[in-house]
Amino acid sequence: MTTQLLATELANLIQESKRKHNDLRQAAEKSLEDLKQLGTISESAVSDRELPLHPILCRVYTDTHAPELSQKTNFVNPFIIACGTKNAKFTSIAIVCLQRLIVARALPRSKLNQVLEALMQASSAALDVQLKILQALPSLLQNYAAELQGELLVTTLNICFILQSSKNAIVNNTSAATLQQLVVAVFDKVVMEDKNASNEPFVGEAPTADGKVELRAAALDAYRIFNDLCLLTENQRPEYMRFAGLPQTFGLELIESVITNHGTLMATHPEQVQILRVRVMPLLMSALKGKPTFSTSVRLVRILYTLLRRHISLLPNECGEALDILTHLMDQDTLLWKRALCMEVFRGLFAEHALIREIYALYDAKKGQKDVFKALVAIFVRLGTEKPAIIGLSHQSTIPASDIRDGQEASDQAVLEASGVSGIMTGTSGVESSHVGISSKWSTIRIPCIDQLDKTEPPPIPETYIYSLILACISSLSDGLAKFILPLTVSNDSRSRRRVSPQELDRGSPKPQHLEAETSATRTRPERASSFKKNPIPMNPLTLESHPLHSEVKICASIVDECWPAILATCSNFLYASLDSEYYHGLVRAFQRFAHVAGLLQLATPRDAFLTTLGKSAVPPNVLTACLNARNSRPLTPAAAPESPASTILSNARGLLSVDTLQNPQATEKQRQMSGDVSGTSLNTRNLLCLRALLNLGIALGPTLGTSWSIILETLQQADLVLFSTSKGSMRSPSLSRAPEQGIDNESGSLMANFGNEVRSVETAASRLFESTIDFPDEEFAQVIQAICGLLSVQLSSDSTSPQPQTKEPLKPGQGHHRRVLSFSNQTVTGTNQELLFALAKLGEIASINSERLLTSDPYKSGWNMLVTQLSATLDSTTMNAPVRTRAAEVLARFMLESGSISASLSEDLRGPIQLRLLGGLRDSLVALHKKKREDSVAGNATDLEIHRIILEGLRQILENYGESLVEGWDVAFEIIGSVFVAKDTIPEDGRDASKRTGTRSSKLVRSAFGSLQLICSDFLASLPNNCFLILVDALYNFSSQTDDLNIALTTVTFFWILSDFLSGQSKSLEITEELMKDIDSTSLAKLASSDDKNSSAALWLLLLQRLTAVSSDTRLELRNSAIQTLLRIFDAYGDRLTPEAWSMCIKSVLFRLLSSLQDELESSNVEDGSDYNRSEWHDTSVVVLNGISTLLANYLDVLTTHSSFNELWKELLGHFAKLLDFQVLAINTAVFKALSHILRQANEDEKAALNTDAVDLAWGLWARGVPVAKINDEKAEDNHGCLIAYVGALTELYHLIQEKLTVARVERILKLLHDSAQEATFGSFGSDLDNLTQLQSKIMEAVKMIRTDVDGVPSAMLSHASKLATLAFEQGLSREKKPKRTFVALSRASISFLEAIALRHASEKDIYTSGSLATALAALCKPIALKYSFPLTTKAVQPWRVATLSALAVLDATLPQLKELKISTETTQHIWFDVASLADSILSADCGDAVTGTNFGADEDFDITSFRKLRDMIIPDLGADDVPDKARRSLASSLFKTSIIHAPTEIDYEIINGESENGLSALYETRTGRTVFVPPTRRTKIAYVAFEELFTLVTQDETDQPSEPKQKKKGATKDESPSLSMRARIASSVAPLFILRCALTLRAYVADQPLRGKMPQPLSQRNELLWTLQRLVELHSESDSIPALKGAQSKSRKHLLRLYPLLVKGLVAGGDEKVLELLREALDVIGGELGIV
Repeated sequence: MTTQLLATELANLIQESKRKHNDLRQAAEKSLEDLKQLGTISESAVSDRELPLHPILCRVYTDTHAPELSQKTNFVNPFIIACGTKNAKFTSIAIVCLQRLIVARALPRSKLNQVLEALMQASSAALDVQLKILQALPSLLQNYAAELQGELLVTTLNICFILQSSKNAIVNNTSAATLQQLVVAVFDKVVMEDKNASNEPFVGEAPTADGKVELRAAALDAYRIFNDLCLLTENQRPEYMRFAGLPQTFGLELIESVITNHGTLMATHPEQVQILRVRVMPLLMSALKGKPTFSTSVRLVRILYTLLRRHISLLPNECGEALDILTHLMDQDTLLWKRALCMEVFRGLFAEHALIREIYALYDAKKGQKDVFKALVAIFVRLGTEKPAIIGLSHQSTIPASDIRDGQEASDQAVLEASGVSGIMTGTSGVESSHVGISSKWSTIRIPCIDQLDKTEPPPIPETYIYSLILACISSLSDGLAKFILPLTVSNDSRSRRRVSPQELDRGSPKPQHLEAETSATRTRPERASSFKKNPIPMNPLTLESHPLHSEVKICASIVDECWPAILATCSNFLYASLDSEYYHGLVRAFQRFAHVAGLLQLATPRDAFLTTLGKSAVPPNVLTACLNARNSRPLTPAAAPESPASTILSNARGLLSVDTLQNPQATEKQRQMSGDVSGTSLNTRNLLCLRALLNLGIALGPTLGTSWSIILETLQQADLVLFSTSKGSMRSPSLSRAPEQGIDNESGSLMANFGNEVRSVETAASRLFESTIDFPDEEFAQVIQAICGLLSVQLSSDSTSPQPQTKEPLKPGQGHHRRVLSFSNQTVTGTNQELLFALAKLGEIASINSERLLTSDPYKSGWNMLVTQLSATLDSTTMNAPVRTRAAEVLARFMLESGSISASLSEDLRGPIQLRLLGGLRDSLVALHKKKREDSVAGNATDLEIHRIILEGLRQILENYGESLVEGWDVAFEIIGSVFVAKDTIPEDGRDASKRTGTRSSKLVRSAFGSLQLICSDFLASLPNNCFLILVDALYNFSSQTDDLNIALTTVTFFWILSDFLSGQSKSLEITEELMKDIDSTSLAKLASSDDKNSSAALWLLLLQRLTAVSSDTRLELRNSAIQTLLRIFDAYGDRLTPEAWSMCIKSVLFRLLSSLQDELESSNVEDGSDYNRSEWHDTSVVVLNGISTLLANYLDVLTTHSSFNELWKELLGHFAKLLDFQVLAINTAVFKALSHILRQANEDEKAALNTDAVDLAWGLWARGVPVAKINDEKAEDNHGCLIAYVGALTELYHLIQEKLTVARVERILKLLHDSAQEATFGSFGSDLDNLTQLQSKIMEAVKMIRTDVDGVPSAMLSHASKLATLAFEQGLSREKKPKRTFVALSRASISFLEAIALRHASEKDIYTSGSLATALAALCKPIALKYSFPLTTKAVQPWRVATLSALAVLDATLPQLKELKISTETTQHIWFDVASLADSILSADCGDAVTGTNFGADEDFDITSFRKLRDMIIPDLGADDVPDKARRSLASSLFKTSIIHAPTEIDYEIINGESENGLSALYETRTGRTVFVPPTRRTKIAYVAFEELFTLVTQDETDQPSEPKQKKKGATKDESPSLSMRARIASSVAPLFILRCALTLRAYVADQPLRGKMPQPLSQRNELLWTLQRLVELHSESDSIPALKGAQSKSRKHLLRLYPLLVKGLVAGGDEKVLELLREALDVIGGELGIV
């Protein structure tokens, strides 16, 4: 397409130039002809490829035909001519063709000058032509580089300069780029020329600093062009170029492009360096000193920045001056954009640490040179303090704030208190001033100023942009130092093993895992054994003199050593500014790296300064001061209280801190005003970040810190104090907001969640810090111990009056100002509690980590002595507060426990001395504590006791965890355990002397010490040496007899059993003989127990029993009971191994001694004015003793009875029982008889244990002495059922032993005591005895029933005493009140049945009649029958009166016939008949008014009727016998009369009935005053008629009856004496008077009442009674002898009507019912018949 294009364009020229431009047409025709002569030219002959639009990307295409076309010198003439015509069309065609020829290298070289002139002429053409020219020039220079030299090159550049001055922006910019490319291409030719230097001749020379130098063509052109560019930029006339007026900015861009693209060439060509020195640098400096515009300044600074980076070594003086100028601009110029440009240059310089080292070496390190670097760093300081309000400078770092709070730092770890920080300030107005603080959101610009070449005006720059650049410089400087120094401190082996952490990869700086302040909230706790072993002590790079970089190391050291004040000041300033998370973290990392490098170079002064400042940032002074002021103003509590885990940052010390400070709500407002703003009185996560960085520095520099450890430790101490204080509530809660600004509230609320995570990160770092000490050499480790002890020695060495701590070594820089906490010791001692507690916690932690070193190494070198001495001195200090001393004891105890773990894994030969040292350390701390005389104060004593308790707990834990491996120190352990007791001379054997009781220091101590004793007795008895058993026995006694803790004493008693079991297991038999016990005391027994004698085991066992016996007399009930039970249990367990002789000795020396002691105590409790409760406790003990002894003796009775002294022992035992009964204590009485019963039961069941007669008699004597009684108190009587049951139970067992020789006297005594027992019983908790027998009553009845009745006299006795039991219920003053009471109803019912059985069984025995026991029994049976409804109690079972009625009838049925057969005396018989009459009266009588509701009167009435008829059948007619007293008959008649009354008589009638009437019975015939009121009939009407009928029956004439024992009338008998009457007649005679009276009462009532009624009918019941009476009177034929005859009126069987005649007549006169009148007339007819009238 190129050939076609050329041909086409030539044709166009020919066509267009025919009219005016003949020369052009001819030249074109000639060139077209030449083109045709070449023939067909391939596409490759002349490149037909389209040129790329950008000239930089042009490629040159050539082929073998190009030279042919280039040899046609006139071929280009038409194009040259066309450019000269100034015709736009011709010029456009020509430029296109020339461009094609240039690209194809087809231009004749001889025509280059003309071509350039043509291009220059065409430069004023149209836009497309100008752009084509600019496209062609780079190809021209490239394809014809050798020819374009000198003037041709100048012409080429002039074309670009001409076009660059075009007003068209496109042409201007394109020409500038083309010119820049051409200039660069010129220097590219120099590079190529230098490569072929030997082939090119020198064509000129140029000046240099050392003179002139010869140059070849390309170098000379480059020199001239670069020089002219500088001149043009300075607005001077160029020497070679023919162009003026180059814009300064463009000239500067060209200079920059040359320097930037060919920096190496500049360095190798001195002539170029000379230009830089004499042209460029002066240009830059003069321009900067003026007032250049923003665009000019950007280009000036860019050139200067490039020169400083690449050619500072070639231009040291000039660069130095340039740096001064930049520094001066930073300091003096107030234009923000100028400062920004300068700072961007410095940021680039600081990013290249090698350049920084070079700058420092060129200037600051050389004498006589200006301190360029120092001045630069100093500028940072001045800038940082210039506008504190802009950066939000305050007393501590804050979060950047702005008026528009539209975003939150969600990932920021630097959280402040939620209440706000006083340092947060808001701007006033405007874009720049609306933000306060440095933040990536507004403190940076998207494109740096130095890169904004297209701007003519400065962009909006935040005021804080400068400070962000300063922070970047500081960070780069620290990063460069760390990258250079850190690798040199690690050995080759370690470096090869070292792994790069993710932080190092991300941030591009070496940050060892123990150095970098992690951004993550949490970190896994490193393994102690592997985390630090691979990190050796870092070496000092300054000592590597043979290292090739040693000089560079020295420069770095000099930078740190000389510039650290300015760096420190800058960093410190920003540490208290308002930074966002990114900048603050970068600043902390920079701070950390500076300190790290200083430490690695062992530059103590800067290292300590950085550490101190970092410590102040971690714990700001104002926070610490406010915290201390708040603590000092807070009221103190006298006791310490444990804190929550959040109170300290030490995870392994949580729960051990105790501080006695509480918040006073009333003083809250006052506390908030004490130190300015309360909001700044707590730490935030930024403080914790600084603290973590400080801790990581400690990890990295640990072995090299030496005395500077105090800086880190004191900072950690202060942080712990502040966190502890704020968590206690002394400051305002972080969750509260001080200002109502919603933005701050939301931001702080979201950030508070990270505070806890940051605290945990600090905890982790602190733990790793102390874990790293495990790899320290002993000397360096001792320094750490000394530093921690130094935190405590301040209080120990002063009386809290010296404000400054005393140290052995001078303080390092910064160290003297760091220790601020303890300087407040003048105010209150409590103010330093938390600091001292922290020191103790760290001392314990580091001891735990290095416990293996401390144990296995020399105690002096390893720090053991220093550590233990410090802890002992602290816990024993009189100036320390209680929490501090207590913590010291805890640390010591914990350390000893952990050390015990290590010693347990050692061999026995190594283990023993270490264990002895551990236990000795605990014991010595107590010895010092007790030796010292202290102030007698409650707080001081309480603290001493708490320390003592902690030591004891430490011993317990050692035994608990490692007791099985304990080889030595058991005696020391017992010393520690025994330290809780106050020493005394002897141990009382009987326990009676209260003044000799075991004294203790405190109950808490007893509990703590007991834990260790418990472990020994439970698990380690087999491990004890023999000499420790005696100590153990005394320890057991001490713990069991102490009065502080009853539970411990009780548990200790069980250890006596355990020890006894252990000792008995070591010996097959216990040889206890009389000789062994003779004349031996406790001291001798102890010596014998500790000897190797064969009886040592028995002696030790007896000694144990003696101690236990002494405890059994303790004043505490539970303890002595437990001791007694244990003592008896020991006897019971090992009784099989005791011989009868040994048993005898033990009973005498132990059991009887125990009983005697018990009796003494009981007597003392009665005599002394003690409480009832105390006496009751001794009573309970007596019960325990008696129960135990009885069980023991019963179990081994078969062994005891075989010994000859048994009767003596038995007598003494019963004597003790009798003495105990004499105390009249219910519980003791019960226990005595239970014990007796138990032993007797064993004697009954075991034939081998049978008691002889003497022993049985002794037992009977004890039982028969009487019913056991108890003293009655004023209060409610005790329930004695149990005692009486035991008493009756003992009789049961005793009866089996005495029944073979039973006598009436013993039976009488037994029955008497049983009756007394029943009466003595109280109403207890066994329920009512109304329906069922109580347990006691059952036992009594069983006992009564078991008695033999085959012994003469026994049945009578049984009947007599059974009668007493039967009447118990009816002899009590009972009432119907429903309240608990004794009734004996069930007992009486059971006794009645028993009485019936005995009477029936022995009815044929005369003794029961003659002795009167039968009469007594009948009388007893009558009592319940007579009471009947009057008995107030109702049972669910059969009523007692019914039971008694049936039993009485049964007894009479069996015994009445025996009266004649056995020929019982008359007197006895009469007594029995009197009882029979009484029984009849009881059956007939019933007071229905006393009956309870619901009584079935009908059934009871029927029962009584049936019973009466049975009785009547038994006694009639025998009741009429002459030996039966008439009184008995009259008594029966009287009963029938009373029962037969149906309607109650009037009072006048009662006077007649009772014989009170003056006229006697004749008053019956007188008419009384009548009544009309209704008189109800009796409730028991049926039995009334039965009784009335019986009266008629008894007076009725019996024709068959004959007189009994008819006898002749005695001589001298009176006329009134008549022959003996028959039994019927005797009965009728006794009944007749009452019979007449009974009938007269009915008739008399009718006579008196009927006239008043008139025609009103008579009440039905009265009419029925009247009719029944009249009818029976008419029908009756009475016994003729029963009723005396009337004078003048003789009748045989109708005398009763004659006696009633007046009443009959009056009744007839009264009138009334016809039926009544009829019967009255009939009665009168009968009378008339008897009188012979009718």
